[in-house]
Amino acid sequence: MFEGLTSRFEGIIRSAKSRGRLGVEEVEDLLGEIRLALLEADVHLDVVKVFLEKIRERALGAELSGVLNPGQQVVKIVLEELTLILGGETMKFTYASKPPTVVLLAGLQGSGKTTTAAKLARWFKARGRNPILVGTDLQRPAAVAQLQTLGERIGVPVFSQPTDPVAVAVAGRDEAARLGRDVVLFDTAGRLAVDDELMEEIGEISAAVQPDHTLLVVDSMMGQDSVNVARAFHDRLNLNAVVLTKLDSDARGGAALSVREVVGCPIAFVSTGEALSDLDVFHPDRIASRILGMGDVETLIEQVETTYERDRAEEAAARMLEGRFTLDDFLEQIHQLRKMGPLSSVMKMVPGMSQQVDDFDGALEEGKIDRLEGIINSMTRAERVDPDLIGGSRRTRIAAGSGTQPSDVTQLIKQFREMRKMMKKMGGKGPGSRSSRRKGKERRGGGYSPDRSTGSDRPDGRSLSLPGLGDEIKGSGMDLLGS
Repeated sequence: MFEGLTSRFEGIIRSAKSRGRLGVEEVEDLLGEIRLALLEADVHLDVVKVFLEKIRERALGAELSGVLNPGQQVVKIVLEELTLILGGETMKFTYASKPPTVVLLAGLQGSGKTTTAAKLARWFKARGRNPILVGTDLQRPAAVAQLQTLGERIGVPVFSQPTDPVAVAVAGRDEAARLGRDVVLFDTAGRLAVDDELMEEIGEISAAVQPDHTLLVVDSMMGQDSVNVARAFHDRLNLNAVVLTKLDSDARGGAALSVREVVGCPIAFVSTGEALSDLDVFHPDRIASRILGMGDVETLIEQVETTYERDRAEEAAARMLEGRFTLDDFLEQIHQLRKMGPLSSVMKMVPGMSQQVDDFDGALEEGKIDRLEGIINSMTRAERVDPDLIGGSRRTRIAAGSGTQPSDVTQLIKQFREMRKMMKKMGGKGPGSRSSRRKGKERRGGGYSPDRSTGSDRPDGRSLSLPGLGDEIKGSGMDLLGS
């Protein structure tokens, strides 16, 4: 997501921080680099002009503090202005005082509207709501059947009738009230392009059901064209928000950076994958931080807390620090991590790691992780608990069972031993261990101070570390993934 733009901005930030002073000439040079980066990302020209002018005014307007050097101040200004361009604050979804809350989805054909409707229904259900899906797309073959299949997968009822779209919409809202459903989502027909027929039909549906929220589903891969689509729909429907799809495939980011500023319509959600769980609330500040290569700690923490089972993670962490960590535990950690998505995406949310992801390309390949799982799964229970049991004949058997070479098994065992030794040292009593750092903190008088051993610099104590994986991402644990 935004790989190309992030790479450019990382270079610009390094350049800014390396400068001892930032006069008019230096600021204009940086603005030129930013302009080129944004245009290459297919950001709307009007947005680029506004963005650069705001940075110029602030950077040259003596917004100086004694705490940050000039380069750091420019980075701070860019981050703040980028956040504002993206919308400033996260959109808060509100519900109707008298249920059901009506959500109307609009968009062009192929934008992912039907799948997004199911993703939203799942999102509402996960928050204690009782949604229902209504299929009014009677134009596209099997559109209603697709919606019904998706509804079955997430346990949400789907309503539709072979009449006309407006009649289906009215009947669907009545059905939601009859069933006591508090959120009703309407999947509407799309077209290959914005036309009068499409606008007239969806306008009639909107007038009939009086939606509380009208969401436009936009394919982020369309770049600047997505802005034109959003503007056309907004003029006819008075949109509440936009849902950007296929953002995981958008290396440029032009749509995300342009829609809010040009159309005046906030981005509410982003679709980041094909799975029905791949729908995220759009947080402008977090996306801005990711674009600048500064990571996204908040989202990472939320994903960890959602994915990991706390009791099992704490047990695994305790075994790890006591030197009782087994290959079964390691395999469980891999399974938990994979639930969070591709490892490269997880790493990019760690501050300072986005530049290093390329260094780990080989280690992060899903195929290599599959191979590692295959090797461990080919071991017996006793061998996973005690790899020292694995001699020559066992190594050959494991390699044959996993479709690998004996040398791959040997390397895995060797690196696992090194990782377990490192983890035990971290949990011991020697210098640099967790206990010694904790005691040192107590001697300094207690109180809050950033705990670098867990990667947390948060007053609430929530850690950036992934449970059970230790403190170092770039260590023997990652080497093991690349075995």
